[in-house]
Amino acid sequence: MKTESSTLAFSAFMALLIGCAGIVATLASNSQAILLDGLFNLIYFSVSLVTIKVSKLASRPDSESYPFGYSYFESLVNLCKGLLILGVSIFALVDAVAALLTGGREISAGLAVIYALFATAACSLTAWVMHRSQRHVSSPLVAADKLNWLVNSVISGAVLAAFCLVMLFERLGWQAVLPYVDSVLVIAVVVLCLGVPVRMASQALRELLNKTPEEAVAEPVRQAVARGLADIDTLEVRVRMVRPGRLLYVIVHVVLPKELPEATLANQDALRQRIDEEVRRYYSPVVCDVVFTADNRWAAPSCGLLVDTHASSPTNNA
Repeated sequence: MKTESSTLAFSAFMALLIGCAGIVATLASNSQAILLDGLFNLIYFSVSLVTIKVSKLASRPDSESYPFGYSYFESLVNLCKGLLILGVSIFALVDAVAALLTGGREISAGLAVIYALFATAACSLTAWVMHRSQRHVSSPLVAADKLNWLVNSVISGAVLAAFCLVMLFERLGWQAVLPYVDSVLVIAVVVLCLGVPVRMASQALRELLNKTPEEAVAEPVRQAVARGLADIDTLEVRVRMVRPGRLLYVIVHVVLPKELPEATLANQDALRQRIDEEVRRYYSPVVCDVVFTADNRWAAPSCGLLVDTHASSPTNNA
């Protein structure tokens, strides 16, 4: 898969296929672990349809209605994915605990093993395709899908192992244990994987709230700005940034000494271009806005909105 849209379409198709297979297998085996897997994939399929639409929007330029573009939709979709996965997981956890307290449930292990084997292979294949596509596609939507399929592969593998144990217990005659295996399996899978949707949703929420990106992203950008201004005397340099989805917004305010040579003051466009190029060497896509003032009487507001109270210059929106 060499395009974002084809990769996401493949992910959606696999989610629908595994989800439908899970519902059919649940009716035949009476396994809540399989029902959890089936519902998870069907919900993910519905969200994937929205994801495909958002991936097309994210490539569009800004507009009058959306002056900062459509990148925030990517964060919104990832937030919804995380919350949906979290909701299904909690529902399954409550149901499994209730079943455990009321004597468990009987399942048909043979059919369950066949489904779990199919689901493990399908999820692993999809995760591998997502991983391969990242060689050609740099997208937070694809990255989130890859993480989902990796988790799904682990869940399906755990389900397969547990159902194999059920068949082993049947051969050993441990009938008293069998009704509890399915419920214990659901609880174990949910507890082990609960951190994934929580991290996905919290990361997306931080992006929607315009929180500064993690230091792994922010510090190299600050260093790139410093390299762009390496041979210029400055009184103060303020760098603020947000990263909604795949797009990084960088706002740089540079306070220059009043006694700086006129040639330097007149060459601000070249300085903006140089800073922009330095930042792009590290991160892309990026919008880099640079504001210059000629003394230190300007006070940068704490919210990060840069306002030049002196003569303002056009910014570089690359």
